[in-house]
Amino acid sequence: MRAVVIWILLAMPAWAEGERSGVFDYYVLSLSWSPNWCAYEGDARGSDQCDARHDHGWIMHGLWPQFHRGYPSYCPTSERPPSRGMTAEMADIMGTSGLAWHQWKKHGVCSGLSAADYYAVSRDAYARVVRPPVFRKLGDTVRLPASVVQDAFLQSNPTMEPDGITITCREGHIQEARICLSRDLEPVPCGQDVVRDCTLQNALFAPVR
Repeated sequence: MRAVVIWILLAMPAWAEGERSGVFDYYVLSLSWSPNWCAYEGDARGSDQCDARHDHGWIMHGLWPQFHRGYPSYCPTSERPPSRGMTAEMADIMGTSGLAWHQWKKHGVCSGLSAADYYAVSRDAYARVVRPPVFRKLGDTVRLPASVVQDAFLQSNPTMEPDGITITCREGHIQEARICLSRDLEPVPCGQDVVRDCTLQNALFAPVR
């Protein structure tokens, strides 16, 4: 009986080890509208990201390796973690160095890249997507259909297709634009489990501080 139990344990997948680093199908670039995040979470945290001196609009929440179904996370890697200096340098597009560290720890380790290369690819992905300038012109908080945000991204990025972007909401606010990119950072269709389109017709959208 003991031998059977041992055989079963050996045959079971080693879930604790996580997925293999570098094995994924495409990336999801997640862009967060900073003023909205500050309104429903960041202000209560006292996050430096929400200080008006930063003038944040669309910041990069993260660049996530993705499978066609599901996604890897916390993958084992032999790469060294980023230094404080490296994470601090990402705060201009990610809001805080803490977010940059968290994204490496959960998602970057699955990219198969070093921390420096992962951040470089993340910055490249962020630069390739045109953030619609119209939202930076708002003077007051408005209510709008989430589809308006998606249409603005599509108009600003002619090579992007409707099935390659999804808009999410949280607590009545527009939360994120999630854009699917190939490993070469070209627009691709999103997998079914990524598409979580917000259907609100009156989502809150706060102006840049």
